[in-house]
Amino acid sequence: MNLPNSLTLLRIFFVPLLIVVLLTRSPNLVLWGLQVHFEVWGVLILLLAAATDWADGYFARRRLQVTTLGILLDPVADKLLICAAFVSLVDMHLVQAWMVVIIIGRELTVLGLRNIATAEGFTILPSLLGKTKMVLQVLACATLILGARHLFLKPLGVVLLWLVVISALVSAAQYFLRFWSQLDDRIKQRRSLSLLERHKNPQDVPTL
Repeated sequence: MNLPNSLTLLRIFFVPLLIVVLLTRSPNLVLWGLQVHFEVWGVLILLLAAATDWADGYFARRRLQVTTLGILLDPVADKLLICAAFVSLVDMHLVQAWMVVIIIGRELTVLGLRNIATAEGFTILPSLLGKTKMVLQVLACATLILGARHLFLKPLGVVLLWLVVISALVSAAQYFLRFWSQLDDRIKQRRSLSLLERHKNPQDVPTL
């Protein structure tokens, strides 16, 4: 257990906390004479969780603490956070369910392809579009949460949400093509090695 992995686990801890705040619509407190509604707490939790996503990768590279646990756990934590946020927004009637199905479906599909790639012995690095999608997701969720009370933010949230859906579909197709290309190369290598082994170890036994 190191600092990057601790930050990843902290991000997972933020997931149920975010759900409780958004679905119970509390706390609503008065701090220093200002009314702080649950939307503000929800956005703060979301942004803190997103900050740990950046921080764990930064410290892992800077301290040379990239571990197998971190590689496997980091995308899971990201997807848990995004899925929790969007499902909560559906319950709050701020996002249409079909859009969330596309977003979550993309996340689960990519996670499954990544696991298959790991089992096959290769990795697919995140693309620039994939990283941009994560930023758009956080911005869209934060804007929509605040838009529940501040209606002037709602149009911006809708635009960001559509950008998330489009980038999810495009990045999923991009990821699948890269996955299939590398998997196809692996299959060709296996066939070549199999043919080479057959030539080295012929099964024909001379008869007397």
